[in-house]
This record gives sequence, structure tokens and C-alpha cells, in this order.
Amino acid sequence: MTPPYPFTALVGQADLQLSLLLNAVSPAIGGVLVRGEKGTAKSTAVRAVSALLPDVRVVPGCRFSCDPAAPDPDCPDGPHAGTDPDAAEARAARMVELPVGASEDRLVGALDIERALSEGVKAFEPGLLADAHRGVLYVDEVNLLHDHLVDLLLDAAAMGASYVEREGVSVRHASRFLLVGTMNPEEGELRPQLLDRFGLTVEVAASREPDERVEVVRRRLAYDDDPAGFAARWADEERRLRERIVAARALLPEVRLGDAALRQIAATCAAFEVDGMRADLVMARTATALAAWAGRGEVEQTDVRQAALLALPHRRRRNPFDAPGLDEDKLDRTLEENAPEEDGGPGNDGPEGDGPGSEGPDDGGGDGPDGGPGGGIPPQTHPHDAPQDAPHEGTGSETTGPEEAAVPEQADGSPSPSGQPSSGEAAGEPDPRAQAAAQPTAETGEPFKARVLTVPGLGEGAAGRRSRARTAHGRTTGARRPHGALGKLHLAATVQAAAPYQRARGRSGSGLVVRRDDLREAVREGREGNLVLFVVDASGSMAARQRMSAVKGAVLSLLLDAYQRRDKVGLVTFRREEAQVALPPTSSVDAAAARLESLPTGGRTPLAAGLWRAREVLRVERLRDPARRPLLVTVTDGRATGGPEPLVRTRQAAGALAADGVASVVVDCEAGHVRLGLAAQLAAQLGGESVTLDALRADAVADLVRQTTDARDSRTARRAA
Repeated sequence: MTPPYPFTALVGQADLQLSLLLNAVSPAIGGVLVRGEKGTAKSTAVRAVSALLPDVRVVPGCRFSCDPAAPDPDCPDGPHAGTDPDAAEARAARMVELPVGASEDRLVGALDIERALSEGVKAFEPGLLADAHRGVLYVDEVNLLHDHLVDLLLDAAAMGASYVEREGVSVRHASRFLLVGTMNPEEGELRPQLLDRFGLTVEVAASREPDERVEVVRRRLAYDDDPAGFAARWADEERRLRERIVAARALLPEVRLGDAALRQIAATCAAFEVDGMRADLVMARTATALAAWAGRGEVEQTDVRQAALLALPHRRRRNPFDAPGLDEDKLDRTLEENAPEEDGGPGNDGPEGDGPGSEGPDDGGGDGPDGGPGGGIPPQTHPHDAPQDAPHEGTGSETTGPEEAAVPEQADGSPSPSGQPSSGEAAGEPDPRAQAAAQPTAETGEPFKARVLTVPGLGEGAAGRRSRARTAHGRTTGARRPHGALGKLHLAATVQAAAPYQRARGRSGSGLVVRRDDLREAVREGREGNLVLFVVDASGSMAARQRMSAVKGAVLSLLLDAYQRRDKVGLVTFRREEAQVALPPTSSVDAAAARLESLPTGGRTPLAAGLWRAREVLRVERLRDPARRPLLVTVTDGRATGGPEPLVRTRQAAGALAADGVASVVVDCEAGHVRLGLAAQLAAQLGGESVTLDALRADAVADLVRQTTDARDSRTARRAA
């Protein structure tokens, strides 16, 4: 078996290493969410830390890894009260990976419903939450995991137990683990409610330091050539770090969290206006673990500061367009104002002082076995001080400010957006991107709560919150024979199917004789997520009378709605003589909002080109994700003035989209006293709905409903009189 890449051989990944080690010392912190671009060693670090966890002693034959010294009294394989401690088995702590496509039964376990009904026994097949007990549960791309699975996962992590309940039959078992989730923000964000459930968050990025990148590549190549030999060279470092984890765990119950430190924690959480009390608890547990990690018996101000930097940034995110982060100057002021008087003000040693965890595993911090920069335990540093490490396959990384990178300039002297020389620069030709950047852009209007736009019919797409669909969760609308493994049992339908055959099956007792053919699963209706493709008119007519500001505010409102309803989004814009895909379909609403903010305006209106381009985007996306139904939202005043035969080609494009069965909504942006009604005509050609900017607001819809209701009540009252 190939040994994992050594944890102490990682280069410069200070915050990630420290967060993982703190959770290894105190799993009650609640796990780590690792955010970063692809190839930044997120998975490598998680697999490496699992090898550092001390061995666990388990009850022989117990599928739930019960501790013989304190067995779970509710263990389904129990009771274990009389277990001889000398007979306990010792094994390595497990690292269990939860796939993105896992089912609920695979996560929490499954009951054998047929045996439960016919024999009255709890035949339970453990899931991944049982396998991960007393080990590590790793979720790669946690932002792509279905919300209900994330809820189950985080509930188990918070309570230390997993519950499986079906049709009156319930099973409970212990489930305590070090939870680690990784995600690439470009692929979509977690909801703020789910972000809050992770104890700590770490941002990682690729290094811009050549020396560091060289060292990481050297180590990775050495590991690939001889994994066992490379691991052996780091064995002493790994052993010392493992011993330090054991010592910190033993010291943790004795660490004192004084009133002064507790007041600083409470004041910090209040100053940053985090919701609820979870942040206070996580900070307290993290500060206590930091003190134990440093071998101290009392929490100090440096522990509180470091705990805030790890526990609060993701809890500051109020909507999907807010970047996670923390104002460190404000943090220092808050700590100063709430420091105990005898300290003479704040502790000024800060992240670069002699705080806890400032030395390596050998307490010397020198070079590692490979002769390069020392690996091992990182110093206590805040995210901007510590170099972040290592791509997924061993590439180094660190956070580098934009002023430190050499960015090629465009023909007009402005920085190239991609950081690479653009085509035509060498010949002195103007860069098209520079020309686009020089175009006027409108400010984005204030977003508002948008009315719900849905796709008609009943879909079967990805779980979400927009359109009606057959889903695994929702209200029960019927029953059917199961196709493959039994999903949610429909008890009444199962009993009804089995009842006529009880005498023929020789039923003699009170139990119901149930066979496989009798089982019925519930048919449920819930909500699905859709692909919302925005086609935005950025021509000169839209820029007139400051309309583009209102249009951007409306689209931003729809993007926020799409984020809350778990949709994918895409953005097509058209102006002058062409249309372009500003953003291919993605789960990252942040990216769509950023592209919208910098959207240039002006020129003629190639409406037909925008519709044809949208049709092509939908065609390609249908091949990639056939179950996800699209919703086309065209934002325009309906004018078509660009390109050859603009009116004819617009009708043809609209007819083609209608023939494809694409659900459409046209947001009518026409303003002024004289209205041509061109957007409404376009909606009719698309076979969709037309809605004005004003009617797009949810409060406007509510006002209309109230006005209609009041008018109806008045007519009823007049008739009664």
C-alpha cells in the first residue's frame, strides 16, 4: 500500500496545517472548510493529516468503532458493557471520503424495511457516518453536494451522533469525526447557513515565489519516484508531530479559558456582527485548542486573535456577492479595547511574535529532511502573513498581493486582465479587450427581492428551489413499485399491497407477511434547480435615460434569487453587431455578478444574434446536463436594429427557441410615455411571458394581489348591500 504524502513535507501551507491540527486536537471545533483554486494541495493535506491521528482501540466485531473504555450504550451492535478491555483491537484512524453523488442511504445508513415489517427487527446497514466515527470524514467539492446531505452531515458533526428514522423505526449510533470539506469558489458557494456550520475556514492559493514552487516540485517528484523512501525520510518528523497531538489532547481538558479571554471573544463576535452564538463557541474552543497545542494551561490574547482569523471570515458573508474576509485593524482595536487592564493594553506580539505553535515539530524549525524549507507545524500566522502551500499534486502556493505580480500591459498601457500578453500586442495592434474595457459602463442599481420565475411542467432535475419536480424529498403525491433499491417507503401502499395475500402466505401471528413485490416507494414532489440563462441587451438604446443602471439592478436581483434557489446561471450579452457569452453556465453566481458589473454598453441592437447565441449555449448545456431544465430570461426593450434583416432573423431565432421547448421570460425595459410593445411581441414569439421591470419586484406582485383582492371584496360588499 502506497503511504500518503507526509504532512510535515508540505511547504508553507501554514493556516491549513494549523487548522487541521487544531481539529485533530479538539474535534468539537467543528471541522475545517478549505477554499481555494484547483491544484492547491487541499486533498493532499487532508489525506496526510489522517495518517497523523493516533490509533484507536475498538470493540472487536463492532461495525461502529465503539471505544471499549466508553462504549456507546445505544450502539446497534451493542450492548458492549461487559467487553474485556484487554480484548480490544487497535487500528489506525480511518479517513472516509464522501462522494458528491452519494445518496442519503449511503451517508447515514439504511434500514432493511422488509425485515423490519415482517420480523420486527432493526436490520441496519451502516453508512459513511458510522465508518468515519473516531476518524476523518472528507468531502471534496462540498459546495456541489446536495443541500440535504450537507445538512445531515453537519448535524451529525454537531451532535456527535447519527439518527436514521423511517416509518416509526429508528436507529441511533455515535458519529464523532474530524470533518474537512474542500471547495473551489469558482464552482459556486455554500449557503451562509451552511458556511456557519463549519468551525474554521482557510483560504489557499498558488504560490508566486519561484523558490517555494521549486522546492514543492522537487519534493513531489521525489515522492512519486519512491513513496516509501520519501515517507521514511520524514518519519521522525511525523512521529514527533503525532506525539504532540496526543500530548495536546491530554492537556486540553486542563486549559483554562479565563473571563478576560472570554470577554474578548464575545466582544469580537459582537463587533463583527456575526449571527447567533456559534461563532463565540467555535472561537472559545479554537483558542483553547491553540493553548493546548502550545503546551500552555491558559488561553492568551494571541490565541483569541488567531481563533478569530480562522473562525470569523466566512461568518461575515451575508449574501453571495460578499467576499469572505476580516478587517484585521478592526480586530486589533477590539482586542485592545477589551484587554485586561493589568496587561497594559493589547498584546503586541501579534502573529509574528512568539505565539503558540511558532516552531516546527522538532522545536527547532530548521530545514526538513530534503534540505529545503522546513515543513511540519506552521507558526501561528494570519492568512496574509503565512505562505499558503502546495497544489493538489504538490505544487507550492502562497497568497501574493496583486502589486507583487508582474502583469503584462495592454497596448493602451493598462494591465492585461488575464496577466498575459494579448493577441496583436507584439505587432502594436490594439487589444479588443482593452477597447471593450474602455467602453462606458453603467452603475448597478440597488437589488431587490424578485418575483419567482419558474419553468412550467414537472421536471426531474437536480434538487433546488425553483420549479416543480419529482424529487427524493418533498410532499408525497403517490406510490409506485421501486425501480432498483427501495427509496422512501410508502407504508400505507405497502400494507395495502400485502394485505390480500396474508391467508395464502400462512400468516399465523400478529406480524405482517411482506414480500419484495409488496414494497411500494413514495412518489414525491419537490423543487428543482434550473439553468437560468440571462440574455442582456447592452446596446445604446438600453443605456439611454440611465435605464442600464435599473436593468443591472434587476438582473442582480434575479441572480441573487438564482443563488438562493440553487440554480446554475449563464450570461449572454449583445451590442453593436454581435453577441458574446460573457459567462458560460456555472454554479458561481459571484462570477456572474462580477461580469454584470463590468458590462459595457453602446452601439446597435443585434437581438437576433443574442437569441441565436443563447440557443447554442442551451444546446451544448443540454448535452452536459440533460436533466436540468433551462429558463431563458431576455432583458431588452425589444428593438432589433443590428445585423442583416434584424426583424426577420429575430423572429426565426425566437421561433427556434420556442420549437426547442425552452421556457422564456422577457423583461420589458421599455420606458417613456410612448411604448411600442416590442418586448411583448418578442415574448409571444418565444412562447413565453413578458414582465416589466416594475412588475419584476416581489412587492409589486404582492401589491397587485392586494389591489385585486380589495377590488373583489368591494364588489362583493356592494352586491350584498
